[in-house]
Amino acid sequence: MAKATKKQALGRGLSALLNDSSAAINSANDKNAEKVVGNIIEIDLESIEVNPYQPRTYFNEEALRELASSIKELGVIQPITLRKTKNNTFQLVSGERRFRASKLIGNTTIPAYIRLANDQEMLEMALVENIQRKDLDPIEVALTYQRLIDEIDLTQEEMSKRVGKKRSTISNYLRLLKLDPIIQTGMRDGFLSMGHGRALINIENSEEQLAIYEKIIQQKLSVRQTEQLVKELREGTLPKTKKTNEKAEVPKFVSKGLKTISEYFGHKIDVKLAGKDKGKLIIPFHSEEDFNRIKKLLQ
Repeated sequence: MAKATKKQALGRGLSALLNDSSAAINSANDKNAEKVVGNIIEIDLESIEVNPYQPRTYFNEEALRELASSIKELGVIQPITLRKTKNNTFQLVSGERRFRASKLIGNTTIPAYIRLANDQEMLEMALVENIQRKDLDPIEVALTYQRLIDEIDLTQEEMSKRVGKKRSTISNYLRLLKLDPIIQTGMRDGFLSMGHGRALINIENSEEQLAIYEKIIQQKLSVRQTEQLVKELREGTLPKTKKTNEKAEVPKFVSKGLKTISEYFGHKIDVKLAGKDKGKLIIPFHSEEDFNRIKKLLQ
């Protein structure tokens, strides 16, 4: 009994330190900082602000509901990480999915590990933590590496040490950002693997990239088949298809605008002609989620 009372008293003491605006624990040099840093404390969800440096902008709703159901049954197994800010508030360093899922089921508090960090450290921690996730698409990883270069001023060698990845691996991800935006969107939506993307990088011409991309989707080509297509294209041995010849008949005003429209929707938009200056635009979709994304763009 005495042991339990001591633990509760410790929790109350830490909470008091955190909520005391006069204490102003915002750096490792502040008074009582050592009592706060490294402790796991139940924090009110209402006092937590979303990390403004969060590199991830999309959260799968179904996966979030599944996590919420798990938290309802088992609780938050792994505490989130916060940094203390002014006015008795906290900012998320990592754990936004757990934070959102807890709010979804009506929880009022969440276990949190308290850290002290400035804005630069916050951004770096959020980016590095993001890279460690296993459910990221290749483009999301590549964009995170690029942000570490642009905003944290890290070299590829420094990044290699921070995130525990080989420099060649980082370089391969960064090269994906040279792909046409439509192809990048296809990778983010899961229609292409990183292997497909790495093969397509070897094609410099954007229109030729998109032509191969369309074949990959329509014919469900493997990475090896894609590599062979790319090789034939570069060697000039790739046979021209009827579709390639038909494209020459598309009016100039249509062909000029198709790329802009395709980039907006994140897919290659096809056109079906019905006369000299008439026709239909065909917007493909590859899943219910993809359809809903396109629907939002049209609203």
